[in-house]
Amino acid sequence: MKRVLSFLRALAPEQQVIRLLAASVLLGGLVGFIISLLQWVVLRALLESVEGLPIWAAAISPFFGLAIATLTLRTIGRGITPSTSDEHIRAYHEEAPYLSGRNLTPRLVAGIATIGLGGAVGLEGPSIYTGSVVGLKLSRRLRRWLGKDSAKILMTAGAAAAVASLFQAPATGVVFALEAPYRDDLANRALLPSLLASAAAYLAFISTPLVQAERVLPFAFDSGVGTAQILGAIAIGLGAGFGGRAYAWCVRRAKAIAADHSAFRAVVVGGVLLALLAVISNEAAGDPITLGPGVATIRWLLEDQRPIIMVLFVFLLRASATFVTVGAGGTGGFFIPLAVQGVLFGTVVGNGLESIGITGVSGNLWPVLGLAAFLGAGYRTPLAAVMFVAESTGGGAVVPALIAAAVSQLVAGPSSVATGQKVERTGLVEGKANSPVGNVLKPVIFTVTPDSTVYEFIHNLAIGQQLKTVPVVDGARYVGLCTVSACAEVERDKWPTTLIAEVVDRTVPPGSPHWNLRDAMVAMRKSEQDMLAIVGDDNVFLGVVSAEDIVRLEEIIAVTQ
Repeated sequence: MKRVLSFLRALAPEQQVIRLLAASVLLGGLVGFIISLLQWVVLRALLESVEGLPIWAAAISPFFGLAIATLTLRTIGRGITPSTSDEHIRAYHEEAPYLSGRNLTPRLVAGIATIGLGGAVGLEGPSIYTGSVVGLKLSRRLRRWLGKDSAKILMTAGAAAAVASLFQAPATGVVFALEAPYRDDLANRALLPSLLASAAAYLAFISTPLVQAERVLPFAFDSGVGTAQILGAIAIGLGAGFGGRAYAWCVRRAKAIAADHSAFRAVVVGGVLLALLAVISNEAAGDPITLGPGVATIRWLLEDQRPIIMVLFVFLLRASATFVTVGAGGTGGFFIPLAVQGVLFGTVVGNGLESIGITGVSGNLWPVLGLAAFLGAGYRTPLAAVMFVAESTGGGAVVPALIAAAVSQLVAGPSSVATGQKVERTGLVEGKANSPVGNVLKPVIFTVTPDSTVYEFIHNLAIGQQLKTVPVVDGARYVGLCTVSACAEVERDKWPTTLIAEVVDRTVPPGSPHWNLRDAMVAMRKSEQDMLAIVGDDNVFLGVVSAEDIVRLEEIIAVTQ
């Protein structure tokens, strides 16, 4: 009986894991409620009111939104940037992730004003930022209960909960939060907490009386898999890959413009351009569909059979509105704007495919494939894009969407609308290798001068201190390295008269304190030495980095990992 009880105890999760999962559920419920309130304020109370205004009033609304956002960030926010989801990614890659709770209110207000008054960006940016801050706050409050390593996990779980509740797509929230920090990898340590937080957030979101349970994208069909679907997916994937690459470049350029120009000029110029785009779209499409994140654009597209030239024109108008909003300092995200661009792009390409004889598929397939490919290429989150398609369509287009997203990644390059993404995870040792060499620089107690003799080096340092390699220093200046092997080549009876200056190895270049540890390891490998001297200005000797210390560091990390 005792063995049975011991076996059952071994199967049970550790107490700290159970606490972390319980905290994830609490976090998810809290974030889901906050996002439901945020969505109601932005999309229902503000944006729907703006869309109901006369065209002249609706057209100038984004100007006031940008003005409020800029003023809030510069006063209450004390000059902080409009970045939201980028801040989450930046914090994720820090050894000790930190997001200031004081910055949450100004960034939220800026996002509400930008999007609620018609800026062409998405609500997921402020939502992700909110979920991340709440997750970090909760981890700090419960640090004794959860342990010090819970911060990054709960921050990721909070971001997943925000996306899951906003799009009413729990699986998409999980995959997006795990995929967003890297272009070619996953932040998989937070998988289980993110799953629980997303599920709890979704349930909390749909349980509040402020919102209704509905799909963000109104598609539901079963496309099947055949030659037409595969060929169409490849064609759309190729086009969307290049399109997403160009879109990401334009977003980065718009961010640079916002940083380089005065806030007043950016708001005025941006407000005028957004007003013109709203008027043009209203005249051309019968609705100011450049306002807001873009869900209204999808409704417009599905209401009637639109001419392809008009769809292409709206594609350009929507993209321009997003770039102008970002360049004018607006606060928001790109998930829904990218998805909308993909739907429009897929519609245009799909019409071209049908004109050359690729037919026999559901009319909704091409927009959905465009969504998966364009969103995956622009954000470098192909799995999240496909999962979003699966949850939006009831799983009817998963296989073609996978093909389109995969093809788009092949041509998308390293571009992404999210700054701060890394290519892939680095292990603890590799991450340490990227740190400045000055962080691990070891002062040297034993050195030898050029006018010392080989006899003194052998007896006092090689034998007396068991040192194989010793830096040669003249006053404060580095000269080179003295090794046992070099001294051993001198005849023993000449040791007392042979100076170190005659055997010193001057061919090994010293390192700089501005190098990282990886640079030091490469230099030691090239010189075939197990020690590298580090010098400052005027060749002043500062200390050494040794291969032995690096190996010891790797062993320590391997044990503690």
